[in-house]
Amino acid sequence: MITLYGFGAGFGLPEISPFVTKTEVQLKMAGLGYRKEKAVPPASPKGQLPYIVDDAESIADSTFIRAHIEGKYGFDFDAPLNLQQRAQAWALERMIEHHLYWALVGARWVDPENFAKGPMHFFDGAPEHLREKLCEDAQFRVAENYLLSGLGRHAPDEDIDLAVRSLFALSVQLGDKPYLMGDTPCGTDATAFATLAGILTPFFVSQLRERTEQFRNLTAYVDRGMLEYYPDFGWSRLRQAA
Repeated sequence: MITLYGFGAGFGLPEISPFVTKTEVQLKMAGLGYRKEKAVPPASPKGQLPYIVDDAESIADSTFIRAHIEGKYGFDFDAPLNLQQRAQAWALERMIEHHLYWALVGARWVDPENFAKGPMHFFDGAPEHLREKLCEDAQFRVAENYLLSGLGRHAPDEDIDLAVRSLFALSVQLGDKPYLMGDTPCGTDATAFATLAGILTPFFVSQLRERTEQFRNLTAYVDRGMLEYYPDFGWSRLRQAA
């Protein structure tokens, strides 16, 4: 059986990491049995989560995990799509992972209140005399990567405005369809669902979340995804209580 390594539930989500969520949803899409274990990034072959172990083979990075599933198990996540649609789906995935995801990172890690409420607690198990320094170092590294992504070079309102352009593109692409490319989910739906859920979690308060909530078809898309892939999680209850 496949073992999926991730962070686990937290921040009002069934899984903290959008990339782990993406892989978990794709495993569900493919109908593959798996078990899930908690891990830390240094345990991964590439120093990042998720990674899977499948018949003693370790595969890291959600995109390469998808390729492994398609190659070994013969499941084509984009089977309903023609060549042009496959290209469009890939372009959407790159926009989500290399632009919209970094807006999520900024909301969680760069905003001091959200950092104190969420990511800071990753270090609760560290020795007390080291905890503050570990938190500072981690936040600095993430902020540096946020800067390198391009979004961190702008004023707070400007980076949100740029993120909203990506949200608008997703909203237009989705329209009134159940999934991004039509009536059947494709691989990119796992990516979009995971990232949008990470933004919309009521655990964090952010301008990014507020702006995302204005796209009603995107919030409904996440609500449907939670019912489909995490029916026991209680997402609707958390959202209604926010």
